[in-house]
Amino acid sequence: MKLTKYQEVNQVLELLSASLQEILADKLVALYLIGSLSYGDFDYGSSDIDFLAVLTQELNDVEFEAIKKMHRRIAEKVPYWAKRLEGSYIPQQWLRSTKKPQKKRGYVNAGFVTMLPFENEWLIDLYVMYEYGIILFGKSPKQLMQQVDIRDVRKASKKNLLAEWAPKLKEQNPFVHPKYDRSHLQAYAILTMCRILHLASIETVASKKEASSWVKKTYKQWANLIEEAERWKHGIKLNREEETKSFIKFAIDEITNNERKK
Repeated sequence: MKLTKYQEVNQVLELLSASLQEILADKLVALYLIGSLSYGDFDYGSSDIDFLAVLTQELNDVEFEAIKKMHRRIAEKVPYWAKRLEGSYIPQQWLRSTKKPQKKRGYVNAGFVTMLPFENEWLIDLYVMYEYGIILFGKSPKQLMQQVDIRDVRKASKKNLLAEWAPKLKEQNPFVHPKYDRSHLQAYAILTMCRILHLASIETVASKKEASSWVKKTYKQWANLIEEAERWKHGIKLNREEETKSFIKFAIDEITNNERKK
């Protein structure tokens, strides 16, 4: 499997696909590569390997434990990516609706496998899977679901901004998390704001590079902060917490004010 130019990434994808076919057998409908690797925005030093597995039914307890062990084996074989493999396990029936599922799905991120509900990123993930998803196994996403309306994605993006990011402005330590490096969280927040601002003005889900380039030209006062986030790699320190919070507030105010004008 040589989907990317990175040998270790291909190794991870091959291990993931082969292992899931063995564990889930006929229950595995499809496996997709999504995120930065699917739309050509991957950065070896900072990006994650994002995937989405579609199943005939939800994971049972035995399968969930087997998948936890599988992810531990992958981390042992390819340790550089141990905490940078992120993905979800969802039943096929969830693809029949764009409404956010109420049940929890199997989810891996930062080296942890858990059961977690989707938030407003559900619709965004569906859009990316349909438009950009790369098939690692099984059917095309276009055989399993309908195209997602970009207007609905924009609404979900705004909800995500207000529900997930606005509360951080009131937190004393918004970029402290037991599973993540605080520098990583700052860089992620800055580039995510770029994508949210871009989507609010232009009806397309852009890569982080495309979105950040647009924001730097449109809102030049944030160019320095954005460029520092773009240069960030795992292992590099980023000490721009107050500026990051200010950028989040700017994004909220900009999107809210622009909608009032419409």
